[in-house]
Amino acid sequence: MAKKQQSFADKVKKLHRDENAINVRVIKAYRSPDGTVKFFERFVKVADQAQLDKIDITR
Repeated sequence: MAKKQQSFADKVKKLHRDENAINVRVIKAYRSPDGTVKFFERFVKVADQAQLDKIDITR
């Protein structure tokens, strides 16, 4: 007898264990040594929106 296959939605639900956390995209601009402006972006998971001001990312 064949096993019931997992749907894509079931697989995604299994991966996301922490439902209270919020994923935030942080973009930081910096000036390169040759004088051009470059951007650095990173996705950060925070527990509360009040913590958004405290996020510090480095290159």
